[in-house]
Amino acid sequence: MDLTVIDDKGQPASTLAAADELFGREYNEAIVHQVVTAYMANARLGTRAQKGRSEINKSKKKPWKQKGTGRARAGKASSPLWRGGGKIFPNSPDENFTQKLNRKVYRAGLASILSQLAREGRLSVVESFEVDAPKTKLLADKLKGMGVTEALVITDTIDDNLYLSSRNLPTVLVIEPHHADPVSLMRFEKTIMTKAAVAKMQEMFA
Repeated sequence: MDLTVIDDKGQPASTLAAADELFGREYNEAIVHQVVTAYMANARLGTRAQKGRSEINKSKKKPWKQKGTGRARAGKASSPLWRGGGKIFPNSPDENFTQKLNRKVYRAGLASILSQLAREGRLSVVESFEVDAPKTKLLADKLKGMGVTEALVITDTIDDNLYLSSRNLPTVLVIEPHHADPVSLMRFEKTIMTKAAVAKMQEMFA
């Protein structure tokens, strides 16, 4: 699979031969769905909690007598059937949302996403990606010169200038190859990778 190498103006300059196992794979929607779902589920935190009927702060007194009122029987105001009562099956704060995903399936899903990005022209390669000073405007102008407004930049190393320049841009994310994840790859309109990052990705996943 040949990836397009672009210059600072976003114009095709050359091509880079890449591994078909990572960038030339057929798109498998089922695997991609499984990988993305598992990734998002594993990022969830069990922080939500609800109260059961034993935890509701209400009187334990019987609201009215058992017989003779014409109303339905009632034992406690904390009943799940009453407004403000406890939940029948309350959510626990230690609920576990994690999903097990085999390494082979994760790699196949990541390769499927990268291959589809390459086919759609949403993946480009650059020689290197750097800025001269830690200024957001420099990075914004650099991407604008490439004709890009929203991008995921994957570079082999992130120096302080690049990190500080990118953290205030909501539509730009700069990461290293080992931090690439399926959600970020699908979220951004354009993905820009350095040649060294491509080599590192192939070493890890191909």
